[in-house]
Amino acid sequence: MTVNEVSAPSHETPSPWRIMWREIYADKLALVSLFVFVTIVIVSYVWASFYSPEDLVRVYLARINRPPGGDFPLGTDPGGRDMVAMLVVGARNSFTVAFTVAIMTSVIGLLIGLFSGFYGGHVDNVVMRIVDFFSMIPTLMLIIVIIVLIPNFTPIHLGLIFVIFGWVGMARVMRLKTLQHGVMDYVQASKTLGTPNLVIIFREVLPNIISFTVVNLTLGIASTMGIETGLTFLGFGLPPGYPSLGTLISYARAPIVLQERLWQWLPAALLIFGLMLCINFVGQALNRAADAKRRNV
Repeated sequence: MTVNEVSAPSHETPSPWRIMWREIYADKLALVSLFVFVTIVIVSYVWASFYSPEDLVRVYLARINRPPGGDFPLGTDPGGRDMVAMLVVGARNSFTVAFTVAIMTSVIGLLIGLFSGFYGGHVDNVVMRIVDFFSMIPTLMLIIVIIVLIPNFTPIHLGLIFVIFGWVGMARVMRLKTLQHGVMDYVQASKTLGTPNLVIIFREVLPNIISFTVVNLTLGIASTMGIETGLTFLGFGLPPGYPSLGTLISYARAPIVLQERLWQWLPAALLIFGLMLCINFVGQALNRAADAKRRNV
């Protein structure tokens, strides 16, 4: 008689990425928002590649301020340029700035927060005093002053300025999470076994706080887009020749455009509004995924 050995099913702890995906998949609104956001991003980059930079700076006197219709579904702007081209290229430029700045600030803030929270002591004191200094600076006003003072201002300058002042929030959050995990048994056991600190930081601590990193990265994209749009609306954003969604919304500063030429600014405003809603819904799902007590699955 043969005895069949039935092995107990193994319950592996799901990875943080799987947890985040399950939470988004369980929230249909977040899932639709993620799909819409990714679709808009891909379409913007692909569609914008068909337009040359010369088309965005050339002035067409014969078709200035045309309303929607015919060859121009969204009309033309005060320079006679196709608003569809301006909207697509502007969205691409806004995405490029937002993604680049959000990723760089997240990486910098993550590394600073990890090392500050893990080592503690004098390292933590020095880092936190630097963080406190940056936190006291009137960031928006200082950014405007720096933009005005830089000759031959380019999008690279704008991105670097955002990065210089944008890592502070991420560093604070990552330091707090690292402090919480630094006293847990698995970290103390690794230290007892003589595991190098860098290995503990990146192999033990980082995977357990990656969910919070993704949440802050997602919200950082929305924050950067909002700041860039606001600065461009005020005339201190991307330089001429690099239209963004803020550039199109800034057309509304003229009362006649605000009231009678809605096609020149309203599509960009609606797109910004929709993108912020999508990021908000996805961010809420990711935030639940980072907190085991609030997860839906």
